[in-house]
Amino acid sequence: MDQPGVNIHHDLIERCKAGDSVAQHSLYKLYAKAMYNVGYRITRSEEEAEDVLQEAFINAFRNLDSYRGDATFGAWLKRIVVNKAINALHKKKHEAIPDDEQWDVAEEESPADYGNELTVDRVKRSIEQLPDGYRSVLSLYLLEGYDHQEIAEIMGITESTSKSQLNRAKSKLRQLLTQVHLR
Repeated sequence: MDQPGVNIHHDLIERCKAGDSVAQHSLYKLYAKAMYNVGYRITRSEEEAEDVLQEAFINAFRNLDSYRGDATFGAWLKRIVVNKAINALHKKKHEAIPDDEQWDVAEEESPADYGNELTVDRVKRSIEQLPDGYRSVLSLYLLEGYDHQEIAEIMGITESTSKSQLNRAKSKLRQLLTQVHLR
């Protein structure tokens, strides 16, 4: 039984399943920008985000029969994009996320002095400076809305490591924002 509103693009998806390239292009246009942004927030690379986007859509169109409609198409596609972006990071292997549960860091209690110049651009630039593992967990948690259990499943890490990486990312982000202010 379909839930109203969950599958708002049902007809378009059915046409895509039938191989209708016009419908595929329409679906691509509906979701490309948002999915590119998801990929970019994780990979921090325009080229990598574009590759992730293309691979995700190819994968989605090839596997549309596995889309059950129990979540929105956008949520289903986002999961594919996130997985492709995480895989791209793993391929780069610049920085591995330690799977050591003793890396937990207590969250900072006192607010840092960021000055009057805390802007969205400063925060974005600081997030981009985070190591891949920190940035990925921070993006998945704060920007994409995944919980630690979901992040652990997506990234192949423990929930404890996800929490630790988030705390470390927040701490490093505070440090970066404070450093920018002190310059």
